Amino acid sequence: MMKSSKPAERVGMIVVGAGFGGMYAVHKFREMGHDVVGIEAGGDVGGVWYWNRYPGARCDLMSVDYSYGFSDEIQQEWTWSEQFAAQPEILAYANFVADRLDLRKSFRFETRVASAIWDEAEKIWRVTTNKGDVLEAPFCIMSTGPLSVPKDPDIDGIDRFKGRILRAQKWPHEKIDFAGKRVGLIGTGSSGIQIVQEVGRQAGELFVYQRTPSWTLPMRNHDLDDAYVKEMKRHYPAMRAAMKMNPTGGTRPVSTRPFFSLPPSQRRDVMEHAWQDGGHTFLAAFSDLLSNQEANDQVADFVREKIGEIVDDPKAAEALKPRGYPIFARRPCLDTEYYETYNLPNVHLKDCLTDPIVEITEKGIRTEDGETELDILIFATGYDALTGALLAFDVVGRDGRTLKEKWQSGPRSYLGLMIEGFPNLFSTCGPNGPAALANIISISENDVDWIADVTTHMAKAGLASIEPTLTAEDRWMKVVAELAEKSLVRKANTWWVGSNVKGKPTGLTMFVGGFNKYREYCEAAKQNDYADFSFQQRAVETAE
Repeated sequence: MMKSSKPAERVGMIVVGAGFGGMYAVHKFREMGHDVVGIEAGGDVGGVWYWNRYPGARCDLMSVDYSYGFSDEIQQEWTWSEQFAAQPEILAYANFVADRLDLRKSFRFETRVASAIWDEAEKIWRVTTNKGDVLEAPFCIMSTGPLSVPKDPDIDGIDRFKGRILRAQKWPHEKIDFAGKRVGLIGTGSSGIQIVQEVGRQAGELFVYQRTPSWTLPMRNHDLDDAYVKEMKRHYPAMRAAMKMNPTGGTRPVSTRPFFSLPPSQRRDVMEHAWQDGGHTFLAAFSDLLSNQEANDQVADFVREKIGEIVDDPKAAEALKPRGYPIFARRPCLDTEYYETYNLPNVHLKDCLTDPIVEITEKGIRTEDGETELDILIFATGYDALTGALLAFDVVGRDGRTLKEKWQSGPRSYLGLMIEGFPNLFSTCGPNGPAALANIISISENDVDWIADVTTHMAKAGLASIEPTLTAEDRWMKVVAELAEKSLVRKANTWWVGSNVKGKPTGLTMFVGGFNKYREYCEAAKQNDYADFSFQQRAVETAE
């Protein structure tokens, strides 16, 4: 645990992270009059979009959804160019917001938290950074995001490779020239799929090492014309209100129609329309795709049929067809001619289920069938998600108990917002909330507003600390577990359940009841006069 000889600096609020959650938190609490300091490992704002600069990086939520709704001035002044924005435009948006609200003056960039320790006597969090600075504040907000700790593949020999290694999650800021290069890519989740469809058209040769194929659907992205943008801006208030009532936290329609309520021919028509329409239309086509296995199987068969129609090589097509887990149980990816990329003569699929990787060598990758020499190796192998960022440094609560000890069997919290035994510690988009299953900006705004309400309540009542009761935490975890048990999402080995990290406790630790229901739980906790929480009074100062 890092100690510092520097004198402590007392502030009103510490916010960790400069992604969309942290940016809004800093703005919100500054507006409330707090002296706020933000801490960010990157060199500027943007969170995951600051780091993820790989070719093809793009959000799979529509631009209208993946943007702030708290400021009408910002949403009127900013204009999106595409239905699904690419990384450069999303980062430009984050910078625009930071400029518009003058947020950077409150952040300390290129700085990491080394430890966060609760002082019970003084009722403060003492945060030490990697630079030896010590900050003290009554409240600490972890806006570290569900996807912020990259994970390398668990393969022998990474350090031996003499070529260049690139990581999707921390891509260089300069442009990479792939022309004439032999490139290997490990990982075919969302990032890997986006990289394949770009690098496959640039590289001399691209070798894609696939273990578990992902379900991916056509994005059908397009530019937004001026007339539509004007309409959208006129109707932002109604759209934002609708997003709060939507299970996705976005504007995507949600169906109440069960799959088997339609005869086979009509079901086929609906699926065909969803495929042609693109985006996440499939998820809005039927109400029971993540609860009815037979319905899920039929949709999966339809998509596998489409893959077979697109990919010319029957062997590659078969290897690209996901099997053994439900469609949409892994994060559903969106692509732009991903499967068509495998029809290019320079793109080669390496099926690691039939020909496993043995090791990374000085020259490339050796599988059981032999070695492939490479100039560049790309890792698109995801994150230690949901809990990784919060466990990357020492977090010590009441009585010296660490968060690592508390979470040794898996993350526990109340509403994904607070943790029993860790007073005045809040998280936005934390484990046991909707996290990656809904629009992260909608969740962030909801969570920050909730934290603002409870801290206002505390100030008015003269309260020094708050934490959920163990009974409330247990009850919430039971809600999360019971909903997860009914969902097909738990049937896939993914970062959603923690199975991509060796030794990590597995289980679906996200609230799968939908963003709208999550908001209801958050509101109920507030309307119940915070009965699920324990408070301590502020010490009364007496005159000498």
